[in-house]
Amino acid sequence: MDILNKPYLSALRRMKTAKLAVLCATIFTLVALSMSLVACESADDERTQTDTAPVQVGSKDFTENLILGELYALVLEDKGIPVQRRLGLASAVVHEALISGDVDLYPEYTGTGLLTVLRLPLETDPQKVFDTVQREYAEQFDVTWLEMAPANNSQGIVVTREASERYNITTISDFQREAHNLRFASQGEFDVREDALPLLREIYGPIDFKSSAIFDNALKYEVLRSGQADAAPAYTTEGQLVDPDFVLLEDDKQAWPPYNIAPIIRTEVLELHPEIASVLNALSAGLTSEKMTELNAQVDVEGREFTDVAREYFDSVRDDIQPSP
Repeated sequence: MDILNKPYLSALRRMKTAKLAVLCATIFTLVALSMSLVACESADDERTQTDTAPVQVGSKDFTENLILGELYALVLEDKGIPVQRRLGLASAVVHEALISGDVDLYPEYTGTGLLTVLRLPLETDPQKVFDTVQREYAEQFDVTWLEMAPANNSQGIVVTREASERYNITTISDFQREAHNLRFASQGEFDVREDALPLLREIYGPIDFKSSAIFDNALKYEVLRSGQADAAPAYTTEGQLVDPDFVLLEDDKQAWPPYNIAPIIRTEVLELHPEIASVLNALSAGLTSEKMTELNAQVDVEGREFTDVAREYFDSVRDDIQPSP
């Protein structure tokens, strides 16, 4: 047989071409599979790094928010979630820090979210305020409001026990009625801010004091205790309010919006750690205005460190803070 005849050579070439095509296809498949595995490994590595990155827990720079920020950090660490603390940020920058990703979670107030951040009209119904900020933050910032605590750190009026009993003052309506008998310790800004004394006059009627003088906010309780004044503006969870010599008046006509405390968290972080919602909601459920006042007093009146106060409270409620099954 003549192996050099043309038909045989053509067949041989076709066989070689077919084998080469199969070989190339096999190599291509192996390369593609290898690249796919590398990509998957890379994606897995990236996910692992994200999952294990510490949650940046922030807070504002005043006593109550520092206590809350430390509590949030302790709760997360107890559940095995790595945490990095960024406590004590200026109130003016903490929201931007959250949006930029420099902070993942911090304690906020419903009234602040409504009026200061979203710049929406004043609303006094606590649930309506919460529903509004929860919806708008999710839509505008991709941030989730977890459940709000009963604690409400709103504006208020405090009077001395002596003035309360002498003039029968327990509400702001009583305060308006007896204002002509009262010496008011103002902080200046309270007299002119739209949501302060002008709002009270709009809701409650004319408020004309026997006298009014401006004192530094940090000194107001000493001013009241020393008998230099009978009444002053206050925030409703200030630690000094544990003193029985002071009476916080009821805002009986609901002039001021609620400032309920709630953890707010970047939604993408919550999706990585969904258990955060359960444990922080359980923590918030026990934080009443009375409890926050007591915790604040341990720092501002007794002089304890906020970290120690937060740790002691956390240890007392630790068994009650469990993730949902």
